[in-house]
Parts: sequence; structure tokens; C-alpha cells
Amino acid sequence: MYDADPVRRTQALSQGFAVARDRDTALHGAGLILCATGAVSLRGEDFSALRNGAYVATVTSSEDELDLVGLPDVYQRTPHGDHITRYQTTGHYFYLLNGGNAVNFLHGASVGPFIHLVQAEKLAGVRTLTRQSLGSGMHEVDATDRAAIAGMWLSYFNR
Repeated sequence: MYDADPVRRTQALSQGFAVARDRDTALHGAGLILCATGAVSLRGEDFSALRNGAYVATVTSSEDELDLVGLPDVYQRTPHGDHITRYQTTGHYFYLLNGGNAVNFLHGASVGPFIHLVQAEKLAGVRTLTRQSLGSGMHEVDATDRAAIAGMWLSYFNR
């Protein structure tokens, strides 16, 4: 984990998260880069510093988080499954999820109380990550969990 805010890094460390000492260490070592700043968090020159095989995802728009225009032209882009693009050049590759757009709104954004469905699925996804050994790639919340979340949501919001 890395955040530009030292208070957030300290909080994360106190809660048992592994915290990188600096941004460069985080970029070199992380298997998943999740950008959630609302500001440009990865610039063109940062991509070559990513660990080979790293996944890059955002929870805001790609224009807010990623300077994809600044990405060196030497990277070839190839689809690597649904919503995954592999960026590769000699000796280096990484994966970009959902074209750099928010992975939490993969199928379109809804506002209002529907956001609670998204938040609940994110929590269910985190639970799955902590309880299971998952292979590389993009994973979805299990259908049983999704149905339970939808049922709870309907019982509260569809009165």
C-alpha cells in the first residue's frame, strides 16, 4: 500500500497492511496498482517502473488517474480477455483493466441508492480476496453473494 498522505500510510500500517516506504518502491513491487486519487496518479514514465505482470485498475475515470497519452509508444497493446489489455514492450509488460476506466463501474454507472450495491460488492470482493487463493486475472463476486446483496438491497430500498 502507498498513499502520498503520511497519515493514511500510518493508519494502514497500524491496521496491519504492508506499506511501501516510498512511491517508487510501491510501483516496483506491487502486483496490483489500484488508483483512487481523483488526480493523475500514474504518468507516462511511471508505467515502465511497474513490476512485470502488474495489474493497473482505477476507481475513477482514466483521465483522472492515468496519463495514458504519455505512455511510451514502444508498448504494444493486445486484448487479454474481457476488459483486460496487455501492454508489452521488450522485457516489460503489465495489464490495464477496463481500459483504465473505473472497474467498480464496469457495466455503467448508476447513482442514488444503487451505489450501495457497488459498495457491498466491493466488500464481498475484499472478503473473497482474504479468504481464497485466487489466480492472476480479473475476478467477479460469486453469484450467490451477488444474489444475497441484491436481496438485502431490495428488502431495504424497494418497500
